Amino acid sequence: MADNIHPIFDTILSTSEKEELLNQKSIVIWMVGLSGSGKSTIARGLENKLHKEGFLTSLLDGDNLRTGLNNNLGFSEEDRTENIRRAAEASKLLAANGVITICSLISPTESIREMAKTILGDKYCEVFINCPIEECEKRDVKGLYAKARKGEIKNFTGIDSPFEAPQKPNITLYTAEYSVEDNLDQLLEYILPKIKPSKN
Repeated sequence: MADNIHPIFDTILSTSEKEELLNQKSIVIWMVGLSGSGKSTIARGLENKLHKEGFLTSLLDGDNLRTGLNNNLGFSEEDRTENIRRAAEASKLLAANGVITICSLISPTESIREMAKTILGDKYCEVFINCPIEECEKRDVKGLYAKARKGEIKNFTGIDSPFEAPQKPNITLYTAEYSVEDNLDQLLEYILPKIKPSKN
């Protein structure tokens, strides 16, 4: 069947042409961290700040993706990998159209993150939302850790499924030590030079 697929590229406008129209450079901001670490809060905050600055963004949150695009996937190792692959491919399409894409996904292993990076190439920007699991459990805004401790949820990251901390993220935010606003300021300072168009 693959022999009958013929992607079109020669008639598609280039990413640079889309970026010129939008007056921005596209990037995929890939937020990694445990459940409860603050990924979604930082992601929403960043999107709001970028919107106010006049940038076109798209936010792909793990929970939202699992209710739509990835609603047929579970939490086995194979399904987690496929979850990230689909998210990366969707992000690639958005970035190709000049959109600044913010992904909020646990992305628990180095191999999964490496796959996303391979798909996205130089558009990939890894942000590690670093928060100790003890603090994440204290927050437990969704009640997931409590259920996982009781055995009601299987393959829960950080409890009975591993989380490998990123070794070389582009930037690390410490959400247990600094306020949301302080972390957003730090992230915005890092991101803005990467998305502002070059001056001729």
